[in-house]
Amino acid sequence: MRCPFCGNPDSQVKDSRPNEEGSAIRRRRACLSCGQRFTTVERVQLRELVVVKQDGRRAVFEREKITRSIRIALRKRPVSEERIEQIVTGIVRQLEASGETEVATTRIGELTMDALKEVDSVGYVRFASVYRDFREARDFSEILTLMENSAAHPTE
Repeated sequence: MRCPFCGNPDSQVKDSRPNEEGSAIRRRRACLSCGQRFTTVERVQLRELVVVKQDGRRAVFEREKITRSIRIALRKRPVSEERIEQIVTGIVRQLEASGETEVATTRIGELTMDALKEVDSVGYVRFASVYRDFREARDFSEILTLMENSAAHPTE
């Protein structure tokens, strides 16, 4: 593993432990050249996913982009970092389980909204306002009305 501080390709693993219910391994490493310590996380990747954007461009799927978006939506909300990682892992697993190698950004956005709706309603509205490009207060009112209606009449 290349050192993020000096670029040396050799490092030594000091500690390894599973996290996220055993779906990832956290490794604490030390650079053999500069001595700096850093952490890496290894996850099983079932297949390489390609994201198809609305304009047709394709890009390699980046888990960190979903994580960053969810962190922004849940900023200053009572949701732990561990729970955020669980949400992201669930979304990634759903995408991988679909069997598709290409996934539309709209699918990723919908899965993220569904997950946030279950965890934190404020985070859900924050994410939806960016994802659905809210332009007026009426847009917020409409989504809040939908949320209230779905809470009053849960689907079985």
